[in-house]
Amino acid sequence: ELQLVESGGATVQPGESLKLSCVASGISVDRQSMSWVRQAPGKGLELVARSNKGPLDRAGPPFYSNSVKGRFTISTDNAKNTFNLQMNNLTTDDTATYFCAVGTGPLASLKRGQGTQVIVSS
Repeated sequence: ELQLVESGGATVQPGESLKLSCVASGISVDRQSMSWVRQAPGKGLELVARSNKGPLDRAGPPFYSNSVKGRFTISTDNAKNTFNLQMNNLTTDDTATYFCAVGTGPLASLKRGQGTQVIVSS
């Protein structure tokens, strides 16, 4: 059974860093397109980053949204089957609940975990 469990969310000040982790079971994070999706208070889902794994005709470089490019980095730990999001130089606009998701397609249709909350506040 597919299960995704996120962790690492916290309250931090602007300019600080956080690392989110997503432990997966039932799939191999290195063989699936894995995403970090966030939802800010009162707003819709936003694709933050995606690993773009999969068959050769679908694989490609990682995707980062313009709002996080250069500050956020995704990675996988194959030994722990974990998908990570390193977030640097956080701003108040990064405040949201962050979800780990698997697959491609409409964001609302993706299988995702319960989420972890990130609050950036001075």
